[in-house]
Amino acid sequence: MKLSWKQLILLSFIGCLGGELHLQGPVFIREPSDSVVPTGPQDKKVTLNCEARGNPSPHYRWQLNGSDINLSLEYRYKLSGGNLVVMNPTRNWDTGSYQCFATNSLGTVVSREAKLQFAYPDGPTSRARSAVSVREGQGVVLLCGPPPRSAELSYAWIFNEYPSFVEEDRRRFVSQETGHLYIAKVEPSDVGNYTCVVTSALTAARELGSPTPLVLRPDGVMGEYEPKIEVQFPESLPAAKGSTVTLECFALGNPIPQINWRRSDGLPFPSKIKLRKFNAVLEIPDFQQEDTGSYECVAENSRGKNVARGRLTYYAKPHWVQLLEDVEIAVGDNLFWECRANGKPKASYRWLKDGEALVLEERIQIENGALTIANLSVADSGTFQCIAENKHGLASSSARLKVVASAPDFSKTPMKKLVRVQAGSELGLECKPHASPRARASWRKGHTMLLDDGRISFLKDGGLKIANVTKADAGTYTCVAENPFGKANDTTHVVVTDPTRITVAPSNMDVSVGESVVLPCQAQHDPLLDITFTWYFNGVLTDFQKDGSHFEKVGGSSSGDVMIRNIQLKHSGRYICMVHTGVDSVSSAADLIVRGSPGPPENVKVDEITDTTAQLSWKEVPEVTDGKAHSATVVDLNPWVEYEFRVIANNKIGGGEPSVPSEKVRTEEAVPEAPPSEVSGGGGSRSELVITWDPVPEELQNGEGFGYVVAFRPLGVTNWIQTVVTSPDTPRYVFRNDSIVPFSLYEVKVGVYNNKGEGPFSPVTTVFSAEEEPTVAPSHVSAQSLSSSEIQLSWNAIPWKLTNGHLLGYEVRIWTSGEEDSASRVTVAASRTSATLRGLRSNLAYHGAVRAYNSAGAGPFSATVTATTRKTPPSQPPGNVVWNATDTKVLLNWEQVRAMENESEVTGYKVFYRTSSQRNMQVLNTNKTSAELLLPVREDYIIEVKAATDGGDGTSSEQIRIPRVTNTDARGSTSAISNVLPVSGYIPIVLVFTVNALW
Repeated sequence: MKLSWKQLILLSFIGCLGGELHLQGPVFIREPSDSVVPTGPQDKKVTLNCEARGNPSPHYRWQLNGSDINLSLEYRYKLSGGNLVVMNPTRNWDTGSYQCFATNSLGTVVSREAKLQFAYPDGPTSRARSAVSVREGQGVVLLCGPPPRSAELSYAWIFNEYPSFVEEDRRRFVSQETGHLYIAKVEPSDVGNYTCVVTSALTAARELGSPTPLVLRPDGVMGEYEPKIEVQFPESLPAAKGSTVTLECFALGNPIPQINWRRSDGLPFPSKIKLRKFNAVLEIPDFQQEDTGSYECVAENSRGKNVARGRLTYYAKPHWVQLLEDVEIAVGDNLFWECRANGKPKASYRWLKDGEALVLEERIQIENGALTIANLSVADSGTFQCIAENKHGLASSSARLKVVASAPDFSKTPMKKLVRVQAGSELGLECKPHASPRARASWRKGHTMLLDDGRISFLKDGGLKIANVTKADAGTYTCVAENPFGKANDTTHVVVTDPTRITVAPSNMDVSVGESVVLPCQAQHDPLLDITFTWYFNGVLTDFQKDGSHFEKVGGSSSGDVMIRNIQLKHSGRYICMVHTGVDSVSSAADLIVRGSPGPPENVKVDEITDTTAQLSWKEVPEVTDGKAHSATVVDLNPWVEYEFRVIANNKIGGGEPSVPSEKVRTEEAVPEAPPSEVSGGGGSRSELVITWDPVPEELQNGEGFGYVVAFRPLGVTNWIQTVVTSPDTPRYVFRNDSIVPFSLYEVKVGVYNNKGEGPFSPVTTVFSAEEEPTVAPSHVSAQSLSSSEIQLSWNAIPWKLTNGHLLGYEVRIWTSGEEDSASRVTVAASRTSATLRGLRSNLAYHGAVRAYNSAGAGPFSATVTATTRKTPPSQPPGNVVWNATDTKVLLNWEQVRAMENESEVTGYKVFYRTSSQRNMQVLNTNKTSAELLLPVREDYIIEVKAATDGGDGTSSEQIRIPRVTNTDARGSTSAISNVLPVSGYIPIVLVFTVNALW
């Protein structure tokens, strides 16, 4: 349906009034791609994809070879969304180029072309092939004769019968370009039938040709001849960026030729290049611009060589540098739309509008891909496509052009309701309504139209400018905007204010550290305006909250005075007070000098260094420092030590902050002066002399190559024995010799040395050589079981002389049969002759032995003794404990405890008791099931009973709390026991008990 010019303008105007409807022209999400129909008579279908987004939703149509497809033929075509389904495709009807068209009310876009091909002819040829007759040693080529290459194919050859395939080697090669089989030099074993196998890489369908017989001629063997290259690549081969390029080269010849590759320019191959199939194939992955050039294949044997050459050129499909974007332009304006794509060779451009080739006319021109349309009308609206293409492919970009016509409208760009301006300054007012085409603006103040008089001027964008504003310029200003479709106006109220000025400004000050000062800043301003004060210190805005310990605003909201408390050197500098209103800002500055102790000197350097001195120099920075010295010599340094130096300046006020450290320097080397301290020794194993010392710290080693000279001699001997220890961190030296007498005195001393020479020795001290370990075992060893978990071993001390050293003690081992490797061990002092081993298992035989030891080691073990731990005590506690108390005594009775077969027999009972104020229990032993306690103290008592056995105490009865008795008798049992709380203190108790028959 065609619309008149007025209808188009009306529709556009209504659209503007209705607001943004979020309309969108069609944009492709998926486009069709090339497809291959597999061979065979079975039913099949092919789907070509097409999907676009847009609002309203697009509808679709398709073309084959430039003609519309009749989608009403449902037995042949089906539309699924935007996808085209071709039912039972045939070669004659459906081969060709397909394009998808997506359309909505805003326009049409056209997809890229997609080719539909068929993998093979309708069937393989069955025509028989003639035999190929060659002489032995001659080269031969067997032709595959495949169908036209309508898709990606791969080739192989069957030798005689499937699945015996020809194996490729230096002598045999199957070209994936021609499909032919090449045999460089025929041998008798090659005689047989050869069948070419062609496979589609896309569909995996396979076709077999007719067999070709290969026979040998009877007229002798072929002589040697130079290589003849039968497989070679084109003289010029274009290759796409990022693709994998494969070059083939194979030669016939006798002897079998050797294949090699090189670049004609002599450059080496990069590491990514691969040689395959015995050098017959050169593969270049990820092809780039630097891979272009001339390549040579050299085939060579003893009879000569042959060279094939070809050049690889670089190409790239067009890819976008600048895509189209939707634009909205007013009626009558001009459009300039540029789409730019890179490609090699250079891309050419064509434009479509709503799926049709754009018709050029005087106002519509295309130059270098850029589209220009002059004097736009609403009819120019639509969806445009720019297509960039070269011989290797194409790229498409689409966008919507919306040509609008609307009356002026201030709703989205209203003028400011209030503008404040300072008298004497310049006033600028904007007037930018939304209008298509652009509106013409006129201004009035109140009801008076404004004219351009030099002080008042009108700007090209519709704005108003008034220079040197006065109080008379205050008032209401109205902008009237008009275009062919209507007019609109908007207003701004202008207020003219007096300028702000500082009446009391900060002044320069000179103060001392620790003082408090006030920097004044007061201003006069228009009463209609709010005023604020800010301070800058050395160009940085002052944060009064962060710096509140020193800075504080004083004087109230109408004043900008600031107080600086406890002023420091760091507060020296320039202070600026800024006074701000809604229309202007003024400022005033003052310099504050703070005098105090000097700051840190700068540029501290070490000019000269010796083994004990350093010559320093520096610069004085603070002005308050009057010192003349800029150098000094530091003495009494340690040699071969890394130092860094800081310098502090002083004046009459005091010392300042230290400088930044100098660079680290190391003093020169010198002979070491400090011997090691704490020279001592002793201990060790038999025939050893152990000498120890505290290592010399690094700062006293005075140089590299530091070590120790250890000297020693038997007491009374004149000559010293010396040895060297090269590690500066080593704290000991051990001299081993069988001639060393045990526990004999030696004189020792330790000296130092480094690369500069030997230093002093430590004072001479005496140490004992190692003792001799005990040679006899303890005698009369016995073992006794104490309980179910304890065994005690006893023995007689071994004979020992002080001249043999110091006996440190005895080591006791105990183990069960078969577990000697995991024996328990305890050690006791030399003064003891018994040890108790605890934590043992009950009713089990343990074996034990004892040996003496000293610092030199342990002596032999004694003879082994055996003892069996006792059975465990009864697990049953005394039951039914009954008590009867008066004010002077307590009578207790309980049930007899009977041990089980695997428990120790009961030999008696133990009564544990304490007052509620005591911490420790006292014990009464009895072999009866009753006891009598005299308790003269009037206080609560806590009592419990246990069975006594050889294996230890049994399980305790429940605790009994007997309350303090006042004037009557009391009775109780364990069934009436309250909880017992721990108490402290001690009160003596008198016990009286009688013994009754237990059984």
